[in-house]
Amino acid sequence: MRQLWLTEQTPDDARLPTEIDSASAGFVHEASLTDTQRQLVTLLPPADVLETLQTVEGRFQVVMLDPWYNKGVGGVREDYLDWLTHVIDLSARLAPHVFVWGFPEIIARLLDRLPPPLSLVAWLTWYYKNCPSVIRGWRSAQYTCLHLAKPEATLYPEHFLNEAQLEKQRQGKLRYMPGPPSVIEAPLNIGFVGRSEQTGHPSQKPEKVLEPLYRMTTKAGDTVLDPMCGAGTSGVVCARLGVRSVLCDVSEQYSAIVERRLGIVRRPESDRPKSWLSRLD
Repeated sequence: MRQLWLTEQTPDDARLPTEIDSASAGFVHEASLTDTQRQLVTLLPPADVLETLQTVEGRFQVVMLDPWYNKGVGGVREDYLDWLTHVIDLSARLAPHVFVWGFPEIIARLLDRLPPPLSLVAWLTWYYKNCPSVIRGWRSAQYTCLHLAKPEATLYPEHFLNEAQLEKQRQGKLRYMPGPPSVIEAPLNIGFVGRSEQTGHPSQKPEKVLEPLYRMTTKAGDTVLDPMCGAGTSGVVCARLGVRSVLCDVSEQYSAIVERRLGIVRRPESDRPKSWLSRLD
């Protein structure tokens, strides 16, 4: 399978693969979702993240932001932080919770730029041991995710209680509410690791990484927006939690991967102005 190289310079096409050969195109493992779970997922036609955030209609509990990281293959632009701050600001208009992924040394600079009323809830770290880097020196083993939220945002640490703790809670004997750790350990989906999830997407996150984020911030019946959905992992995780999701990606290739992986069909372009998108004031 060939590497999926990404184009450079602009956010609009920074996640677009310039080459996907036939081997990569067929390298999509279908997620084991029921028909009922598939009905919880909506895939919009391909669109840039800014277009999606400025036009999408709906009430969301979470916006998941996983942009290119302004380093390496994805390209670099000088105004990356300005662009990403604008993306976060638009996201905060749509949901009380916003997650933002990136390299720690880059994403840390956002903390002095957070648009009100967002504040930092948690600095989350995805830790993995199996990075195949050939760079001479320190080998990467982490990504950062900022959990940002409005003051009225609700957290659900009770979703992480085991049966014994739930019984104590029912009896009124649970003295404190234990939460999950802020470090999520899960290997990269490469080689034979995570084979059942692999799609050929070059930066796909394991389902185990996203699951605690959605368990902490949603309950069954809520809706999540992922406007840079990549291979559609948000849709898989949310569907299994009974949470609705609206997915979109600028890439036609990635949108096709989502369709194959989740066994769904994107909304037709003709539906965009009528049913799913309308201009924000």
